[in-house]
Amino acid sequence: MELTDIQRKFVLHWGEMGSMWGVNRTVSQIHALLFAHGKPMHAEELCDTLGVARSNISNSLKELQAWNLVRVTHTLGDRRDYFETSVDVWELFRTVVRERKEREFDPTVRVLRELVSSPDFQKEPADAQDRIRSTMELMDKLATWADEMLRLSPGTLDKVLTLGASVQKFVRGDTTPPPPADKGDDPDAHHASLPMI
Repeated sequence: MELTDIQRKFVLHWGEMGSMWGVNRTVSQIHALLFAHGKPMHAEELCDTLGVARSNISNSLKELQAWNLVRVTHTLGDRRDYFETSVDVWELFRTVVRERKEREFDPTVRVLRELVSSPDFQKEPADAQDRIRSTMELMDKLATWADEMLRLSPGTLDKVLTLGASVQKFVRGDTTPPPPADKGDDPDAHHASLPMI
């Protein structure tokens, strides 16, 4: 498959960003390619398009499947496995957050709870106890918040994020009025920037 310049830049950049996030470059590039292409591809197509060895593609696809970011599909008359990813950015966002939370965040919360509940914890200096306990409490709150956000529909999550930006401006005391509405706009559009409780 021949990539357009836009697709090539997207795939290359996503691979670079993946490396910065601790994800293998090829894993990130495969995911970006499947997302940008929007259609299932088989391993040979991925190899040819990305110029990567088949073994690297196979290992990367296994990792993407383990993260629930890629699924196998089939085509009538073709025995090969095809791979696809969701083209819904909100679904991908929720999958990445859920997977990272389960793999990285939740184990840390469990360890902090074990530390705080250990009888030896009371032997630690009071200031160390306070720091560890406050870290656990913060992570507990973030975990609860993440779980609640993951339960929201994409439309509601979009509204929450937009509302969050409005609340931040309100808390900072930003009094800059919103730009004037076009005549064709919804007459209630000026209320959209106000926090709804």
